[in-house]
Amino acid sequence: MCGFVGFTGQIESREKILRRMADRIIHRGPDSDGYHIEGEEDSDSAALGFRRLSIIDLSDGSQPMYNEDGSVVIVYNGEIYNFMDLRDELIARGHVFRTRCDTEVIVHGYEEYGDKIVDCLRGMFAFVIWDKKNRRLFGARDPFGIKPFYYTVTPSGHFIFGSEIKSFLEHPEFHPEVNPEALRPYLSFQYSSMEETFFKGTYKLLPATCFEYADGVMKKRQYWNVDFTKKSDLTYDEWAEKIDFRVRESVRSHKISDVKVGSFLSGGVDSSYITAALMPDDTFSVGFENKKFDETGEAKELSKILGVNNFIEHLTPEECFDVFSDIQYHMDEPQSNPSSVPLYFLARLASQHVTVVLSGEGADEIYAGYEWYDDVPMMRKYKKIPGFLRRGVASAVSHLPQFKGHDFLIKGSGQPERYFIGEAFVYPEKEAFDVLRPKYRCGPTAHEVTAPVYEEAKGLSEVEKKQYLDIKLWLPGDILLKADKMSMAHSLELRVPYLDRVVMEEAQTIPSGYKINGIDTKAVLRTAANKTLPDEWANRPKKGFPVPIRKWLAEDPYYDRVKKAFSSDVAAEYFEANKLLRMLDDHRDGKANNGRKIWTTFTFLTWHDRFIV
Repeated sequence: MCGFVGFTGQIESREKILRRMADRIIHRGPDSDGYHIEGEEDSDSAALGFRRLSIIDLSDGSQPMYNEDGSVVIVYNGEIYNFMDLRDELIARGHVFRTRCDTEVIVHGYEEYGDKIVDCLRGMFAFVIWDKKNRRLFGARDPFGIKPFYYTVTPSGHFIFGSEIKSFLEHPEFHPEVNPEALRPYLSFQYSSMEETFFKGTYKLLPATCFEYADGVMKKRQYWNVDFTKKSDLTYDEWAEKIDFRVRESVRSHKISDVKVGSFLSGGVDSSYITAALMPDDTFSVGFENKKFDETGEAKELSKILGVNNFIEHLTPEECFDVFSDIQYHMDEPQSNPSSVPLYFLARLASQHVTVVLSGEGADEIYAGYEWYDDVPMMRKYKKIPGFLRRGVASAVSHLPQFKGHDFLIKGSGQPERYFIGEAFVYPEKEAFDVLRPKYRCGPTAHEVTAPVYEEAKGLSEVEKKQYLDIKLWLPGDILLKADKMSMAHSLELRVPYLDRVVMEEAQTIPSGYKINGIDTKAVLRTAANKTLPDEWANRPKKGFPVPIRKWLAEDPYYDRVKKAFSSDVAAEYFEANKLLRMLDDHRDGKANNGRKIWTTFTFLTWHDRFIV
């Protein structure tokens, strides 16, 4: 796993700037670095920088990497799991390889297939190729957005790109400024939900997207998409067999490495299944002293059953608050999912023993594992009423003030576009609007962000509309962002076997009733896992990665830290500070549970202190 940086155009001290940019992300690749810089006469050339974390082909996998005549050069972050098959195919077509690493496969694949190389890749990746002959950059990001890619264009036309936004701070033409439209939707989603980031004029390359940049113009296209429209006629039991085969096959491909591989392990089915399929020497778990927020006992017990080591760390609130600023620095953008905090420590623990870990991210989105996807018993009864009547009721009550049962009737419409913005939902839209200063109320509402995604999901079942939305927004914006940034903060490569293109292309054909069956979520995955795991682990209800922020924020040391932030001039710039302080006091006094709202606001202010001068 690695990190890359780069920019186009001529600027004084190009090499010095490029090296400083790469040094900013040394945590992504502490083992070595490399640079490609063309002469000053090439006004449209690209400067490419690279930091390497050695995983495969330890002796000869350095980047930037070139083709035979040096006309194609790449910087790349990720792993291609089918690279050996592609390598054999390219050798048969006459290409000459100097290494046995996956990076060179992309180089020669680009020579052979051009932009269509992205259709051949199975893995997690973000890369940029400088094509000297055609004087253009070509780049791409993997189908799910496992690996990050950011870019911006300066006022003088320099195209800056890299694995992390913080590297841009070293470019003299990059001036960090808050994007005023980002804050309003963030308060609802808890993560940066738009293509433009919290840095004005800086963008994410969206998942499953490739681009060309030439003559100052960027052209993008989506090269892959999830498709829930076609369903298999396999029986439930046949699907369980097929999933078990595919998960195991994906784990085998994801464990390819020249360094030691371990796994994260909680008490839930997702990571337990991956661990049982991998059978690593070492597993890693973290928890809290409060037993309600601790699954390390279940992880330790499963490790004993499997006969593998389990390293455990228990966290204190003091430790968590002390590193919170560093966590937001590594995130690049505000991200207030509380589970980022234990994940930071989990990655630190694992990095002391291994260089690569496998983890269970993605199973809930692919196999429908979230409680939000299911209906409570009362809702199941209500949905026996004909759909046109329920939709009519929902339309009528949507224009009425809030009353008991209001939200139930909206959800009963069976139209998630009316009420579901994804797994995270912190501030309701009106509250987000009210707590912001007028200048920062300009951003889109949460429903305006989700509307184009739901438009793409027209005609799908209620469950699959929710899945589609989460795969498009929540997964890359929250789950995978924190997985990448928290692991790379400790120079640890994190791999996610569920989030494999082949796994998804099979799973998207599973009938909805096999995923949500009225008894459990991701039912057919649990049945598949039960072939390996004991009943207790295969059928345990989802717990997530719970963090006791509600309790912490009612205790004086941590209440005081947040109050100081809410009383600052920065808070007064963006928020109605008196409303923040009232919210904080009501929480401490037990009048309301405002924990997530407080944490989300505090996260933004913490990020602001690290990045905005």
